[in-house]
Amino acid sequence: MALRLIEIFLPGEKSDHLFDMLDTFDSFTVVQKERSEGILHTKLLISAERCEELLDQLEARFSAVESFRIIITSVEATIPRIEAPEPAEDAEKSPLAKRIKFARVSREELYHDINEASRLSWLFATMVTLSSVVAVIGLVRDNAAVVIGAMVIAPLLGPNVALALAATLGDTQLAKNAKRANIVGMLLPLFVAAAIGVFIDCEGLSAEIMSRTEVNLSDIVLALAAGCAATLSFTMAMSGTLIGVMVAVALLPPLVTCGMLLGCGQWQLAGGAGLLFATNLICINLAGVTTFLVQGVRPRGWWDKAQAMKATKRAMTIWLVCLALLVILILASQRWVG
Repeated sequence: MALRLIEIFLPGEKSDHLFDMLDTFDSFTVVQKERSEGILHTKLLISAERCEELLDQLEARFSAVESFRIIITSVEATIPRIEAPEPAEDAEKSPLAKRIKFARVSREELYHDINEASRLSWLFATMVTLSSVVAVIGLVRDNAAVVIGAMVIAPLLGPNVALALAATLGDTQLAKNAKRANIVGMLLPLFVAAAIGVFIDCEGLSAEIMSRTEVNLSDIVLALAAGCAATLSFTMAMSGTLIGVMVAVALLPPLVTCGMLLGCGQWQLAGGAGLLFATNLICINLAGVTTFLVQGVRPRGWWDKAQAMKATKRAMTIWLVCLALLVILILASQRWVG
């Protein structure tokens, strides 16, 4: 059972209100209570899937109180071991049943992790540039192992999941940050590959390059799976390294291929690679928004929820329309080639 250590700081006169609220909240263990300079410091252990519910209640009750603060820490282990509570007989009938079924980390943890992973920085730009150079070498040499190595260092997971989360929460600032990182993550590989493509012999293109100049309907399924896995890696606090590689596989090679082919003047083949990249980008974001919705990721306040729902509907409509247009283009291109 995944646990979180919650530290709550409140003025001492609010202690009765805090403990009255905690008395009605089950499935936690109070670790320690301390008073220092009029501030009550309470530590408690709670299961990760109940964390968001408790945080919402605490914020609703004490957010306007001066000196109120919550610190959340992931717990690796406890001694003695805390056993998971037995589910109640009417658990399936309770409002919490669906949340337990789709257990995930709290909204605050999720936002912090994704926001950190999507920041545009010199390190992000450097890693994108280096991964693009490695990808170009792997594609030109027809070496799949080198191409996979480029995917390992490509930091494209965070900005795309951040874009989906921003649409789900209606968070404009997160959306701006994610868009900036995504734009840099797209333009840098394109320019780097195009500059190198000027010096490439276009007569003998490798199989690795040619395999990324055609789009099939199966590519849509692959990108949807990558988007779903990318989102789950954050909501379930899983290691995102291997899943980040899967997302990079869907995005970086076709983008680099498009740039190289543009650089050496193969416009038609470059268009096919660009279409594959667009298909993967749209499907990853569409799957990300859908996965967040299924897992119940919502803002806390009712007004924020209404605004978020508008943003989510708008994003889903845009992605679905783009996907429908791409499917038409894919089917038309297959018929034209056939």
